Amino acid sequence: MTALRFLLTLIAPAPLLLAAGVAAAAEGLVVVAEARGSVVSVDIRATVTAPHAVIWSTLTDYGHLAEFIPGMQSSKITERRGATAIVEQHGEAGFLVFSYGIDVVVASTEYHPDTIEIRVLKGNLKRLDGRYQVERGEKEGSWTVRWVGLIEPSIPLPQFLNVRLIRGSLVDQFRGMIDEIERRDVLRRTASSKGS
Repeated sequence: MTALRFLLTLIAPAPLLLAAGVAAAAEGLVVVAEARGSVVSVDIRATVTAPHAVIWSTLTDYGHLAEFIPGMQSSKITERRGATAIVEQHGEAGFLVFSYGIDVVVASTEYHPDTIEIRVLKGNLKRLDGRYQVERGEKEGSWTVRWVGLIEPSIPLPQFLNVRLIRGSLVDQFRGMIDEIERRDVLRRTASSKGS
């Protein structure tokens, strides 16, 4: 992924292990992105079937996000303040021939078991205010994972490009996160069945 994909707490999984899960997540993906002046409002969600503990541990695995979030080159915790992790992230976003480097420090505050709030502290985003939410799904054992937020790059971009860049990046990032949740669940079930 290239753009703001890695900003949200945000894969190269084994394709054979994930083939069914990726298709299911992609079918259930709902995305709404719209301009509000220079800010882009995003609401993205998908339903996954995995234990809550796997979902939560993946969303909060800040030190390993660059391993499964497209476009993210690095992500490291620089400090902990109670339930808040201060995370430094570097990467790149892009759309067609346009490219935008991302260098930010974000505060990620965990409200276990259902919400993680994210806001930019410094860097080259003028605004990043968002949150992950984890809610029970309609089917037994399923969960809806949602990211809602407002993003504004520090450099002015044409509105048509701004929405497309941010929407595309977040879709890729979110899919990377969902794919990683499903990959970890497959590994957990495989290890569990071998131990039986």
